[in-house]
Amino acid sequence: MHSPGKTLKEALLGAQSEDRLTVGVYESAKIMTEDPDSVSFCILAIDEEFECDIALQIHFTLIQSFCFDNAISIVRVSGTQRLAAIVGAEAEQLEDAHCVLITNPADGSWEDPALEKLHLFCEESRRLNDWVPEISLPGR
Repeated sequence: MHSPGKTLKEALLGAQSEDRLTVGVYESAKIMTEDPDSVSFCILAIDEEFECDIALQIHFTLIQSFCFDNAISIVRVSGTQRLAAIVGAEAEQLEDAHCVLITNPADGSWEDPALEKLHLFCEESRRLNDWVPEISLPGR
């Protein structure tokens, strides 16, 4: 894929327009627990200032494990603020933008070319033993 960051942004904007985003570590964990089959894609965001946050790292480890166990594609991005800006999270929700889920539509009928490209990107990364590939989000 030429630009995984642009593709991720496109998938996020598409999911946002269809109200298929869940923003926040706790909100994401709740969705994953209650309806794991509804989750299509997971994005984890971290900045240097949060790298030493042990609680956040534990949550990330649990979310990653859950994604692996349930065949959910997962990527990491640096730049929590950029991710929050894309998904429209308010400033007070910025700390919660460490995890974003893209869920399937309720009716189950849809095609998202950007999301399909991301799934293929993740699949190829796993073949290369990169289980949680990092993607750089484009600027505004």
